Amino acid sequence: MNPPPLTSEQRREALAKAAAVRKGRAEIKADLSDRRVTIAELLERTDDPLVGGMKVSAVLSSLPGIGKQRTQQLMARVGILENRRLRGLGYRQREALIKELS
Repeated sequence: MNPPPLTSEQRREALAKAAAVRKGRAEIKADLSDRRVTIAELLERTDDPLVGGMKVSAVLSSLPGIGKQRTQQLMARVGILENRRLRGLGYRQREALIKELS
């Protein structure tokens, strides 16, 4: 079943909203990369839809010194699935991530 077609104004609004989300998430990743925000501080903000919807792998790989390979190893060690988002992390997973990255 196909979704109902959007009017041109609805499409424009959806595109603007998506662009704002991408920009916000890019700023968060830049803050992590520049060490203006720690992973612990970010994990406290998962109620924010912008933060909570970010993939754990994208967040970890934006940290200095952690690339794709180390991200995969860290997630496997902590027991986090590849497609997990920040809002979906359990308490123990959050604590394990903070411990691994401190």
